[in-house]
Amino acid sequence: MTTNRPRRALRGPALAALLALAWATTSALTGAAPAVADTPPRVGIVCTTGAGGEAGSPIFDLTTRTGYISLPDGNTAFMWGYSSGFDAFQHPGPVLCVDEGDEVTVILHNTLPEAASIVFPGQEDVRADGAPVSPVPSAGRVTSLAPTAGAVDGTVSYTFTASKPGTYLYESGTNPEKQVRMGLFGALIVRPEMGPGFAYDRADSQFTPSEEFMVLLSEIDPYQHAAVEAGTPFNMNSYHPRYWLINGRGFPDSIADNGASWLPTQPYGALASVNPYDASTHPQPGLARYLNVGTEDFPFHPHGNNGLVIGRDGRPLEGPTGQDLSFEKFAINIGPEQTWDVLFRWYDAEGYDPVTNPVPVTVPSLANQVIGVFYSGSPYLGSSQTLPPGTPTLNQCGEFYIISHNHALFQITSWGAIMTGPITYMRINPPPPNDCG
Repeated sequence: MTTNRPRRALRGPALAALLALAWATTSALTGAAPAVADTPPRVGIVCTTGAGGEAGSPIFDLTTRTGYISLPDGNTAFMWGYSSGFDAFQHPGPVLCVDEGDEVTVILHNTLPEAASIVFPGQEDVRADGAPVSPVPSAGRVTSLAPTAGAVDGTVSYTFTASKPGTYLYESGTNPEKQVRMGLFGALIVRPEMGPGFAYDRADSQFTPSEEFMVLLSEIDPYQHAAVEAGTPFNMNSYHPRYWLINGRGFPDSIADNGASWLPTQPYGALASVNPYDASTHPQPGLARYLNVGTEDFPFHPHGNNGLVIGRDGRPLEGPTGQDLSFEKFAINIGPEQTWDVLFRWYDAEGYDPVTNPVPVTVPSLANQVIGVFYSGSPYLGSSQTLPPGTPTLNQCGEFYIISHNHALFQITSWGAIMTGPITYMRINPPPPNDCG
């Protein structure tokens, strides 16, 4: 049977991903050093801060670029994107991190063959080249939600005051059903006055700064991307995603390090690495910043771990006089264009110990076992045992791995390749001190 698909081209990034897949997973989970500069954290959010301006007035240059990303089924996708400064293409756009009260300037440099823009949902009094932002009409219809940078070499400067802390999207406001789908989007984080260890200006929003993670969910219809690459029209009535991504990657690339060398255009990993909650040594939770830039709901589902939803769309969940309106959630149901801020902890609820509190289950014989690649050989946190000869393991020091994935199961595929797409893991490290490196 013949399937009418866009041409599949195994370009350099895709071929590298295929050849390095086993090594990629090993590096992410066992601690092998990545072949990249050691500047970004290996896991967690990679912030881009203003490259110019005085304190309190950061300036960001963003340049529209075209390029390719690798997908888990060996295909590649032609994309558009915002690059940091005047750098080469990346997907998604850089994570812009600013402080509450900053006077933010974002200068857009457009190299695309059509006009483009940026809108900042949730930000107030945004100006473009000094004038208040308003929709751009042409021939009796709105062609852009914000003033544009002209095709090929246009420039426009946006300014706003980051007056409210939280998690936000930024994205193209011009022909968004095309330009946002093609990849013109990124995340904006506004830090509160209370400091980088808080999500909002509330004492109960405190989190562990080293356990802050981004879950940016997006989608791709490869037919649209092939049409844009070829310069041919695409009927949006036929739009239908076949790929779904987390932080611009699909599983297993999603659990590779930030800046993995075999993913040169996809810099952001999604692996979460945390320590167990302990009231005296590790009392603060982690923070997950969820963003949905797709067209569908994404019911994201971290296994074995309820989350406390403390904010949505850059606003804390509180009453008119500051009452705490946060709520616990098992699956995070993120609607299109929404952002959610969720605190989480991992508890050693059972407190299993091989001597004082052993697991009350008889372990089956090896003939009746299937040993997964994340298993240490022991059911106890921080304990490793000898595995049968020839058994591969990615476990480093007796840590646990708990899967987190989009719970709309058709969305954790890549054009039919199952168990790919927006899937990641939470790595539970043994309590320190440990030998995890």
